[in-house]
Amino acid sequence: MMTTIYDAFKTQVEARPEALAVMDERETLTYAQLDALATMIADGFPVEAPSKVGIVMSHSVKMIATILAALKTGAAYVPAEPTFPKERIKYMMQDCDFVVTDEGIRKGTATSARVSDLAYILYTSGTTGRPKGVMVTNKNVLHYVRAFRHEFNTQPGDRMLQHSVCSFDIFVEEVFTTLLSGATLCIPSDETKADIHRLMVYIERNQVTMLSGFPYLLLEMNRLERIPSCLRLLISGGDVIRGKYIDHLRTQNVMIYNTYGPSETTVCASYFRVDNAEPLADGTFSIGKAVLGTNIEILDEDLKPVKDGEAGEICIFGDGISLGYSGDVPENANFTTMPDSRRVYRSGDLGYVMPDGNLAFLHRKDKQVMIMGKRVESDEVENVLCEEREVETAVVCPQTDTDGLSYLVAYVVPRTKGFSLSSLKRSLADRLTSFMIPELFVMMPSLPMTPNGKVDRKALPQVRKEGRLYAA
Repeated sequence: MMTTIYDAFKTQVEARPEALAVMDERETLTYAQLDALATMIADGFPVEAPSKVGIVMSHSVKMIATILAALKTGAAYVPAEPTFPKERIKYMMQDCDFVVTDEGIRKGTATSARVSDLAYILYTSGTTGRPKGVMVTNKNVLHYVRAFRHEFNTQPGDRMLQHSVCSFDIFVEEVFTTLLSGATLCIPSDETKADIHRLMVYIERNQVTMLSGFPYLLLEMNRLERIPSCLRLLISGGDVIRGKYIDHLRTQNVMIYNTYGPSETTVCASYFRVDNAEPLADGTFSIGKAVLGTNIEILDEDLKPVKDGEAGEICIFGDGISLGYSGDVPENANFTTMPDSRRVYRSGDLGYVMPDGNLAFLHRKDKQVMIMGKRVESDEVENVLCEEREVETAVVCPQTDTDGLSYLVAYVVPRTKGFSLSSLKRSLADRLTSFMIPELFVMMPSLPMTPNGKVDRKALPQVRKEGRLYAA
């Protein structure tokens, strides 16, 4: 039985050495050539048996080979985009034995002990203001590759687009479900990824069959008259997907999936096919059922099961549960053990089981605010707003005035030039009580995005309320 990612990759190398493994816009490598390059890079590492290898490289064939080189030595890789802030990169790389960049290798000063079976560390936002590193094992990744292949039947002949930044686990999905299944990884340039029309040309020219990304990428594709016919599968993850994001895509011959899962449980914990399903009442889709090798239960604060249909915390069990966070951080308490000895990750998300057995995602536990003495879920308001015909997309953010009272701000991307705010407010009043309607509206040509592809809420214009005065 294969025990490491590199073992599984080597199996593909031996089975199909001349098959195309990876390509960028400058070069292509077969499985045998990729393995040879990974070996050469590993032989040049300044530490014979590294524990953690930092990788800060532009996306290319060489970057993929460097990741495999780290895994071949038994090290975990720690990725960061070269465009990240310097202090953030420095913090992420502080425990690495050395860092590989496009310019070469930089020695580190880490003396950390080896963590058995660790494959990579992905840094996510932390409550302390510093990013926290999720430690994922080879076993976790192999579990996810099996689950992905079980659902999507990845095989030689498939071509996966590499679109995600390296610090988000969609990247893990793109790279390892492809290379451990004998398929081909296609890496477009940053310039190509930045232009949806150029990206579609790239997909058509290289006959890409599979694409995984945030729902906002699918929204961009939804605006196009057509998408390349070579695409057989579109996967949305990392944020809520809405029916209006794919209403045109659903008319084309392509499977579309909604996925759910925190990085802490290795990429995705559940899947749901949406191209042949109807949205829920709030315009979003179910998150489906647990992937192969995973169980999901809806539990209360005491980790007791709630009744069918009742809301509770989405708790995840199974082979995807990671080792936790590197270092001593408060969030490690989210990983715990049940009385029956099963290890569980408490997601902090609320959901419920629908009558058909599929799961519905509601919102984060910590996103309730009190407005005029009443509890309001900003996600609920956001869902209603996004369902409006005049709205292409929107986000709703709670704010606090100088008296400590909460209010809501809506950031709206209009769908048409004839957008009317007064008309929108009248329509919202039919579905929301008065205290739930955002107090302030900000019209946006588009929503700012993080390098990971999510809405960058910190980059939204800051709108502050003080007394009866409003300031932007």
